[in-house]
This record gives sequence, structure tokens and C-alpha cells, in this order.
Amino acid sequence: MDLSAIFLGTGGSVPSARRSTASVLIARGGERLMFDCGEGTQRQLQRSLGLIQVDEIYLTHFHADHFLGLPGLLKSYDLTDREAALVLYGPPGLKELLATLRPIVGRLGYPLELVELAPGEVVSHDGYEVQPFEVAHNVRASGYALVERDRPGRFDVEAARRLGVPEGPAFAALQRGEEVAGEDGTVRPDQVVGADRPGRTVVLTGDTAPSPATVAAAADAELLIHDASFAEEEAQRAAETGHSTVGQAASVGREAHVKLLALVHISSRYHVGTVLEEAQGIYEPTVAPKDFDLIQIPFPERGYPELVPNGARDRGGSGMASTEPPRS
Repeated sequence: MDLSAIFLGTGGSVPSARRSTASVLIARGGERLMFDCGEGTQRQLQRSLGLIQVDEIYLTHFHADHFLGLPGLLKSYDLTDREAALVLYGPPGLKELLATLRPIVGRLGYPLELVELAPGEVVSHDGYEVQPFEVAHNVRASGYALVERDRPGRFDVEAARRLGVPEGPAFAALQRGEEVAGEDGTVRPDQVVGADRPGRTVVLTGDTAPSPATVAAAADAELLIHDASFAEEEAQRAAETGHSTVGQAASVGREAHVKLLALVHISSRYHVGTVLEEAQGIYEPTVAPKDFDLIQIPFPERGYPELVPNGARDRGGSGMASTEPPRS
């Protein structure tokens, strides 16, 4: 099952020529979950993957740089004859926000479901769940952890054969956890199936100061995408505005023992390479993705997450892009 994080907007509160405002797309198999939808998100999609239909959108909070792209995206889906329902999640206040935006968005030709999530209210999916947790911003805000369930252990075909288990339905029964008959008696699943294998965890903070809740949510995660708005000399301003410095974000990644830390929301006043070096001095497995970069996240036994520069555009060129023309 492929899992990747696609960076559509990695900049700070003000978009720049090179970096758009906050938006990350998580692609897991055929599912696509968007986290935040800053100004210009649909344009970022069109410049990379194409105007793909996302299944769910999660807003971390209701500052403009995290949701201003939503009205345009919702309306574009309507104009391209979307039929599938779209679920929009966010902290309490989401329904009030959408009521305010309704005159701009207008009537939609597809179902739009609004779900307000408090920290701890889990959204279950097939094989994983999305867990909201409270972050330390200057308004009510949530981070999200995508947590895969453990997978069954590897099935040892040769061991099953040595125990005289016939291939076919009996193999499948053992993998389901059922006992079967072998040549010399009953064969238990633990004789041929290894220990459960862990799934993967991806954590996105949105805007936040360093927080014990983030450390807990990201413990041993494959990927942590963390606010890094300020350099260390502006630590006081970071504290006043509910953001993190790059050093603080690196310290959170180190404390949580994440396999890879991705810094986003870096202010355009800084040279990203310089602040990245600062962060790597604290926690070496740290990157600062650019817009359209992609991070591939393999299963733990297959290696470590890997940053793929411009990977979103490469993936868009390989068939993910939508070619459906808009209605006139």
C-alpha cells in the first residue's frame, strides 16, 4: 500500500513567488486526504497532480492562510460535475465558518458533509484512522495523526508445507487466525505466521508552539510535518503568536524519535537552507520540502521516508491528473 505526503503549500502566512500557503495531500493507495486548503490550493493541484478529487479535507484551524482556498476548490468541483460526497472535518466552529462562506460557494451539485471534531474523536477508515489532537496555537486548533493499524505477520509458506498443510483454503484460514488440519495434527496460526507488523504514522501539526501533545501523537512516527515559522532569534515572537522556531520544531522531532521531520510554514523572511541547517544541527533527519515535493513513506521493514524533489509534478505526469473539462 503506497503512502505519500504531497506538499502543495509550504510557505508562511503570506504566499511568496515560490511557496504557497498551507496545504498537504496525503495519498494512501487510492485515497486522498487533504490537510488544510490555503489560498491557491486548487491552482497548486492544477500545476502538479491535476484537479484530482480528494475524498476528505481536514482543517487544522480557521486562520485565513489555512482555509482561503476552500471556496474555490469546492466550486471548481461543482463546475466539473463532481458527484461523490466530500467530507470536511475541522475543530468546533467549522459549521459556522461554512455558513459564512455559503454565499460565496453557492449551491453545490454534490453532497458536502461537515464534521466538527474535538481532540480524541477518531475518524476510522479501512486499515487506519485519523486522530485529532490539540495543539498550542493562539486559537482553537488541532493537529492530525494518520495512524495505520498493525498488519498481520508474514505467512511462512515453507513452514506450512513442512507441517503438511495443503495449499489453498487452508493457507487462507491460517492467515485469518484459524487452526487447520496438517499431516500430523492441528496446525496453529502462530506456527506459520510471524508477529504482527506495525503500520505507519504520519502527523501534521498545522500552526503550533512546541507541545507535549505533539510529542505524544508523533512518538516513533514515520513522518512529522511541523510548523517552523521563525528562526531562533524570534523565539519571543513565536511564543506570542503560537508558532514554533525551527529549533523548537527540531527538538520536538528529536523527543518524539520520528524517522523524518518536515519543516513547513517557514516565513519568507528567512533563507530556508540556512534555517534548515540550524534544525539539522539539533535533529539530523530533518527536511524542508518545497511546493510540489513529495515524501514517500514505505512500511517500516522496507526503509525510511524519502524526500522526492518535485515528486508531485512527476506523479501528475504519470496519470493522476484529472482531464475532465469544466462545465460552461
